[in-house]
Amino acid sequence: MGSTVLSLRVDGELLDRLRQHAAKRGMSVQDYVVRTLIRDDFDERFKAAVDETEKFYGPEGRKGSGGLT
Repeated sequence: MGSTVLSLRVDGELLDRLRQHAAKRGMSVQDYVVRTLIRDDFDERFKAAVDETEKFYGPEGRKGSGGLT
């Protein structure tokens, strides 16, 4: 998979917060932002998969889920 450049314009306060969050994790701001986007994308895809499963099995399908709600 190739990469593409994405430029963002953010205000100074947001950039400072991003730098702080990235520094706490020993990451660059770029790596921190990319990981955040990947995590958010995963969360959205996971929720969509859960929603589709619930549509398929219906509300009764959750009873035997072993507490996974």
